[in-house]
Amino acid sequence: MHLAMPARKSSNPPPYATRSTRFPMLRRSRVQAIVLCACAVGAVLFILLQVLGGGSERIPSGTPSVVIVTVLDTESFKQDYINKIKENRIEYAKKHGYATFFPAATNYELNGSPPSWARVPAVRHALTKFPHSTYVWYLDQNSFIMNPDLSVEGHIMNPKRLESLMIKDHSIVPPDSVIKTFGHLKGNQVDLVLTQDKEGLAQGSFIIRKGDWSRFFLDTWFDPLYRSYNFQKADTHALEHIVQWHPTILSKLVLVPQRTMNAYSPKDAAGDGTYKDGDLVIRFAGCEKGGRDCAAEAEPFSKQWKTAFRTQ
Repeated sequence: MHLAMPARKSSNPPPYATRSTRFPMLRRSRVQAIVLCACAVGAVLFILLQVLGGGSERIPSGTPSVVIVTVLDTESFKQDYINKIKENRIEYAKKHGYATFFPAATNYELNGSPPSWARVPAVRHALTKFPHSTYVWYLDQNSFIMNPDLSVEGHIMNPKRLESLMIKDHSIVPPDSVIKTFGHLKGNQVDLVLTQDKEGLAQGSFIIRKGDWSRFFLDTWFDPLYRSYNFQKADTHALEHIVQWHPTILSKLVLVPQRTMNAYSPKDAAGDGTYKDGDLVIRFAGCEKGGRDCAAEAEPFSKQWKTAFRTQ
């Protein structure tokens, strides 16, 4: 009986059949059409988002362009005087569509630092509270806004106007600091506007533009290290220090003539810094010292600003 033997496999088997990797023409056309349609839809959506404001920050309707911040010392001054200060800011803000913010100095933990430091976290607070506003104007308590016709944007922050006001190549700390203001800044590059008095930087009235730089600046100014230095003039000398040692801060700062937004009463000023009728602000910068009475010094100007506002 013969058993069938399995056929021997050839030592040269035929090559495996290969599968074509080419797309049929019809399939390839469909893929191309789908890709082109997807690109077209994406382009249309992008354009619509840009037109409707999706490509930039959307500012809610009614957002105030400026927030006026004044830190109030409710423990050392009578309520009647505090109310006059608030009324002054509120009336001016109503005229121009601005907002006001009146935190108390005691709202902020200063860890034993002088109360004047409260202005820094107060401005930082305002930037958070009014995230869509363009500017924060900090104005010390012992002062009045005197000219209701002058707006922050038109009188100071308009780029062309600001360029005409800038004090260029000027010593940060008078009379002969080697660190000077920049000479080539354009108005739209400025994020901090300050003035000087006869002693140095005067931070009782300043304007800051919202943004990453402003938050960096305020956080640097309020650094616990600087507050622990016990500078003779607290936050004033700390400000002068960081402006001179941090080019990033100096590069966004300009000085403007003192009377632009920080004129002093005759008791506190000298020369070009003395208040004159028509100026935006009068400040009673030293009235807290030497037994002076801030409310009494301010009273004649309280009547004057109310008369000016009523005639508008």
